[in-house]
Amino acid sequence: MRQHTIRRAVSVQGVGLHSGKVSRVSFAPASPDSGVVFRVKATGERIPATVESVVNSHYATTLGVNGTRVQTVEHLMAAAIGLGVDNLDIEVDGPEIPALDGSAKPFVTLLASAGRVQQSEQRKPLTVPCPLRVGSGGRWIQITPSDTFRISYTLDNEHPAIGTQVLSWTPTERSFVEEFAPARTYGFLKDLGIMRKNGLARGGSLDNAIVLGNGAALNGLRFRDEFVRHKILDLLGDLALLGRRIRAHVVARNGGHALNFELVVAVQRALGLERRSAGVVELGALAAEDAARREGLVRTPGLAVI
Repeated sequence: MRQHTIRRAVSVQGVGLHSGKVSRVSFAPASPDSGVVFRVKATGERIPATVESVVNSHYATTLGVNGTRVQTVEHLMAAAIGLGVDNLDIEVDGPEIPALDGSAKPFVTLLASAGRVQQSEQRKPLTVPCPLRVGSGGRWIQITPSDTFRISYTLDNEHPAIGTQVLSWTPTERSFVEEFAPARTYGFLKDLGIMRKNGLARGGSLDNAIVLGNGAALNGLRFRDEFVRHKILDLLGDLALLGRRIRAHVVARNGGHALNFELVVAVQRALGLERRSAGVVELGALAAEDAARREGLVRTPGLAVI
């Protein structure tokens, strides 16, 4: 199958979930084999959407080069790969990709309105050479070789609105658009104060997230199992940082962005791909912790991963 880009330029503006600041994001066609590249308007810095560019993976996926950062790229990345858009130039005027409604649906609608163009170069699918596993205890992700791409996910949470949710999905464009792109991010009301104190969720509201009170969601759900659907959406967006479409079965239990990042690093290591970023020095939790330290962030026990 050949690569695709969008037909015409489109843009959108909104408030960032964590920064609380307004950003404008503009999408433009890109050449074959260029992948997804973010261009920060304030500095002119170009940040490829690759594993090497990840500088933080706690609560959201942040990309950066030479001190320039773009935060919360995962929903946009999921929209691009879910619609089959391989090459995309994205100008960002602000610190963070807008949250919009907290899902990938607005990005899907925007990119679909831009149209798609088939390009000359063929896609080059990625296959893993052997089973890989990251995490431990009740939080882990494993990936095994397969002829097709599939995600199987288990989410356990004591909150009565979540409980145990299990879903297995072989992606198609239609199922992505209808069943996963609309799934919104979520967070717990009890954690909001300390999250904002730590510079997180400053733009969060009932308009861009599912907010969970003591016994139920404060706003209505789009799916009975919207929580696990959103976890799959986040995982899809983070896997897109590998730059190629995967043929493998990914099985996850209670993952999050940091664990997703461990997985993509493990895949790169297994494939023998060179790690060009000096900042990402070790596989697994140490890599995530190193990225957090460089951002001036530390883990806060007990906080929910949005």
